[in-house]
Amino acid sequence: SITRILGESGYLSALNFVFTVGKYNGSSFSILGRALLTEPRIERGIVGGTGKFRMARGYTNSRLIRSTGTTQMELVFEYDAY
Repeated sequence: SITRILGESGYLSALNFVFTVGKYNGSSFSILGRALLTEPRIERGIVGGTGKFRMARGYTNSRLIRSTGTTQMELVFEYDAY
């Protein structure tokens, strides 16, 4: 992969944020992009959605809040969507 060629450790992420209560109940939006855990902020594109977010376009900025160093890795991110 290109990531390995550049010597950076990263991954491709595909996420769906699904709303189950409130005025956005039943709606969702999808995020796709490359993430480098060595970066303080990670930008990914919003590539679509459903319900009130149908045909959504935009981007997100996220930052790693917490991670565990165990064999069952847990990563907690904070997301801002624009």
